[in-house]
Parts: sequence; structure tokens; C-alpha cells
Amino acid sequence: MNITRRHLIGLGGGAAALLTMPAIIRAAEPFDIVMQGGKNGGHVWFDPIGLHIQPGDSVRWINMDKGNSHTATAYHPSLFDHPRRMPRNTKPWDSDYLLPGESFVFTFSKPGIYDYYCIPHEAAGMVGRIVVGSARNADWLRSGTGDKGVPEAALNMFPGIDAILGMGRVSIDGTETQQGGAAHAHS
Repeated sequence: MNITRRHLIGLGGGAAALLTMPAIIRAAEPFDIVMQGGKNGGHVWFDPIGLHIQPGDSVRWINMDKGNSHTATAYHPSLFDHPRRMPRNTKPWDSDYLLPGESFVFTFSKPGIYDYYCIPHEAAGMVGRIVVGSARNADWLRSGTGDKGVPEAALNMFPGIDAILGMGRVSIDGTETQQGGAAHAHS
């Protein structure tokens, strides 16, 4: 095979074109959940309290409460002896204490229903629910075993799965919320 000058120029032009093309494949931005608190610190919450995402999506919890530190901790026996309120054989997460302005990101790989809480504010009802993909993998929900030891105030705060699947994002007052900051398309 004879390589001509025309072939070399063509190959060089192709390489230059590849270098100048914008990245077609980019990592998706995480979905944000904000940790909030009232001015006197007496009322604390996650916003949104319910979120629907797809497997492979990431969630970023951001502490925007200037008066408190918070955690985003999965309900799982390996974390502070709490009941499992997430699919079997999935990795639990714990953000540890986040000071105001700090954040934590976790990627959800398996479909299912995941409940989480804030360690110092669980008894005040600071909890949240994430539905990943469909509502499958909810054996803990059907059996009722996930309620043992969870404070009544927390149990009363979890949004319904149908509301999360229907609205995509549920705020603490039960309304759909808008994603703050970067635009996110909910699928």
C-alpha cells in the first residue's frame, strides 16, 4: 500500500478535528438534595424529601443550614444498628457530619427504594426517600421489618412512592419542587 501525501494530510486533519470537537459524552450532573433548617434551628429537613432517579444517577446532599451539621445516612443494619430500608445486597452510604456549605455525593447503581436519615435529627423527622428506577426491590417495605426502631416522627415524614414516581421530586409540603442551580432533566 502506498501512503501518499494526501493520506497523511487527511489523517492529520482528522486528528485535529477530534481534538477540537466538544466532548459528546459527559458525566451527568448529580441531582441535588439540600439540607435545610429554620432560623432558630428547631425545624430541619431535606429538600426534596422524595426523589426519583435512574440506576447510575448520582445524588449530591448539600448542607445549606447555617445553624446545624447534618448527615445523609442510609437505613442499614451496618450503620448505627438501624433497620434495612433499602434493597438487599446494595451498598449503604453515610456522609458523616457535613458542616454548612459541605456536600456529599453517592451513586445509585441498583433499582429500588432507598430511605435515609440525618443522624442527629432523625427523631425530628429529618428523613428522605429515593426511588431508583422502578419500585422493585422493596421487600423491606412489604414485610414491615424496616419500621422497627424508627421514630414515629420519621415514619410519618416519608413521602409516598406513587407521589415520587408521579412528580419526580417531592418537597416537604408534598408539592413538586424545581431543581436549583444547574438544570436537570428528570426522566
